[in-house]
Amino acid sequence: MIIILNRVDSLFNSLEHFWEHKRTERIAANVLIIVFLGTLALIEFRRQGWLPDELSAILPSSHYFAINVAFSMLLALEVLGLVFSLANSVSDSLGKQFEILSLILLRHSFKEFIYFKEPLMWEEASKPVLHILSNAGGGLLIFLLLGLFYKLQKHRPITHSPIATTDFIASKKLVSLLLLVIFSGIVITDAYLYLTSQATYDFFAIFYTILVFSDVLLVLVSLRYSSNYQIVFRNSGFAVATVVVRLALTAPPYFNVLLGAGAMVFAIGITFAYNRFEKTDALRMPPAA
Repeated sequence: MIIILNRVDSLFNSLEHFWEHKRTERIAANVLIIVFLGTLALIEFRRQGWLPDELSAILPSSHYFAINVAFSMLLALEVLGLVFSLANSVSDSLGKQFEILSLILLRHSFKEFIYFKEPLMWEEASKPVLHILSNAGGGLLIFLLLGLFYKLQKHRPITHSPIATTDFIASKKLVSLLLLVIFSGIVITDAYLYLTSQATYDFFAIFYTILVFSDVLLVLVSLRYSSNYQIVFRNSGFAVATVVVRLALTAPPYFNVLLGAGAMVFAIGITFAYNRFEKTDALRMPPAA
């Protein structure tokens, strides 16, 4: 088992180094720019009737669709970052999930534009604009609450044994690699369905569902190293927050914002209570002899 975890640790570190390298970030940014401009050009070609019927069938006629494509790819990149953050800490991973939720809410705002005619007219935008303001406002609210959530984090190890800590981190890296494989499979499947004009899956809803199970798995794995009540409650509560985020992704307008903000407030409450517990336990500890 130790040999397997060592190999997992080495593989994960190599992939993480590649992903977080500045050159990789520049390449990813360049790809997003090319895809955005390329999609705009293809949509214009479709409007002019310059594309074959097979390609025209999978492209809408609204230029705003290019924004949705670019944001979807950006969110996919953020999901990759989330996968790698699992190995850092449970709180960092949850924070990354809320970061992605805030971006998804902004993406929902842009998706409303797809159904508008060009140029924009107030008569057809008066109703969707409420959804746009709701989603954008919800994204902003979560963005603001995230600052408080990160500020409250203390990042204490769940065990004082260096060997157990290393083993726990390696176990989290194994879970991260499994999520990376699942993520790749969902992306490939969804891309194939879209290119063959078949019904696609809701990628982010599916992935967040998988995250619910991975969070529960991490709670169970952490029990191998600590059964401390405060730690178990915090990690379990964070898993509940992930469930609420998953519900927010499929909830109708207004309710999605309420659920997302509620999950954020719940996570902040758990963190505050956990810190108070830790502080109280520290005060109760007898002085060293």
